[in-house]
This record gives sequence, structure tokens and C-alpha cells, in this order.
Amino acid sequence: MWTRTVNGQPLHFYLAGINNQNFLMRDKETGTWWQQINGKAIYGPLKGASLDLVPYDELTFAEWKSEVSSGQVLAEVPKYAKKYESNWEPEIAKLPVVISFPGTELKSRDLVVGVDLNGASRAYPWDTLVKQSPVMDQIAGTPVLIAVAPDKKSFRVFVSRIDAKNAEFFLKTETDQLAEANPQKPDPPETLSPAKGSSGAALKPAVAAGASSHPADAAQPSTKADPAAKPWLMLDTATASEWNFQGCAVSGPAQGKCLDRVPALKDYWFDWRNYHPDTTIYKH
Repeated sequence: MWTRTVNGQPLHFYLAGINNQNFLMRDKETGTWWQQINGKAIYGPLKGASLDLVPYDELTFAEWKSEVSSGQVLAEVPKYAKKYESNWEPEIAKLPVVISFPGTELKSRDLVVGVDLNGASRAYPWDTLVKQSPVMDQIAGTPVLIAVAPDKKSFRVFVSRIDAKNAEFFLKTETDQLAEANPQKPDPPETLSPAKGSSGAALKPAVAAGASSHPADAAQPSTKADPAAKPWLMLDTATASEWNFQGCAVSGPAQGKCLDRVPALKDYWFDWRNYHPDTTIYKH
């Protein structure tokens, strides 16, 4: 998602064409052509300019509704209702690609989460993220945390630092929550599921840098003993606080703090690779 203002001038865009299955926009004010994936002007009076990235999420409607108390959803335009594609993604996935990158371990239509940070880019295979979430990694010296929600469709990426210190994150399991609900019972064996690093094992704590602090925007975790009622939570190794899918601590010493968000794009490998030629691929 991009701003539509350049040098203080509001622009109005429309779909102008397709380039390597990535759509091109054209603004009505100057006639400049813009690339969707990176927001860059590639032809016309504003060539070389870039639109500013606006923070956004890729969530299922159910996940979004669970996080907001009120909100609005775009309604379909009645006169175009028959033109809407109800099965768009599966149909698009069947189309042949016009560019490919043989010699890489990923197939053209493999889904990845692409992250561009500090001048470096990395592609995280979607299937790997679903299996290993939460995943921890480092990109150009910055520790990152990639989390996939229980719906296996929603995801977010964060800088994994708390109060200027790097931290590891683990998924809190049902056994952990049952133990808390029944404190009179002996502690269960170790059941934390470690976040995976590039070696496939839990990462050791790294060095230091900054973290943001703003009110956690989710409710406190449930105290019911029924594990089905328990929210998705992570634990950190630095403070042993509990963190929700929004990247905010809901209990423990870090309560009220939130991790910094990192922009990320879910895309086909061929498209991400085409516009990020120096990208690396996450190894698990």
C-alpha cells in the first residue's frame, strides 16, 4: 500500500497495464507510469520518483475482526459485481509465468514473504513459515521475528528487540497454559516450541539496539482452564513476558510494550526475485 502524494501533489491512479504479471498504474495528473510492487515511477514526467510505503497488514477477515472493536470494509460496486473474480488466486496460480529463474531451489509460483530491510532483501518460503512459526532471523544485522497466525494465512514481521536488547521468542503451547491454570500440579516437562533460526534451531541471544513502547492494543489473556479458549501467545527469553499476534506484550515485565513492525510482502517467488535481484532465501 502506497501514499498517492508526490512532492505535495495528490495523484489519482488507474490500472494501465501488466508487466510480468505485476500491474502498472498511471496517474491522471501527469500520465506517469508506476510499478505496483515497489511504488516506483518507471516512465513519464515523474520517472525516478517513489511513493511512500504505508504500513499495512495481510490478514484474514476473521483475524482482523478479532483485533478491532469497530471498522469498515469496502463493499463491492453493484454495477461491477458480475466482473469480480470469486476464485482469483487459484486461477492466477494456473497461469504460466513469463519470466523464471532456473537454478534456484524455489519454483516460480512458490509463495514467499519478502522482506526488504537496511538495503538487504530476503525471501521466506511460505510453507516453511507455516511449519516453523514463529521464525527468527537476522537481516543486515537486524534481528527479525516472523509470525504466522493460527489461521495459517495471516502473518506479521517484527524487529525482535525489547528495550534495546535482542530477544528470542517461543510459541506458548497448550501444556504451558494448562500448567498455569492448574498450579497445584507438578510442572510439566519442557514444552516450549522454539522460534527457528537459519540453522533450524533456536537462536542464541544477539547484541543490542532499540524498541518502541506504546499501549498494547489487545485484551489480557484468558484465565479459563479450557485450552481451546486460550489466545495465541509467544514468550520471550529476555523478560518471560507474553506477547500477542500484534507484537504487544499483554503480561509480564514488558507489558504495554510493542515490537517495531517491519514491512513485508507475500508474493510469488518469480515476482519477488524479478524486482529484488540480490535477494537471499531463508534456509531452515
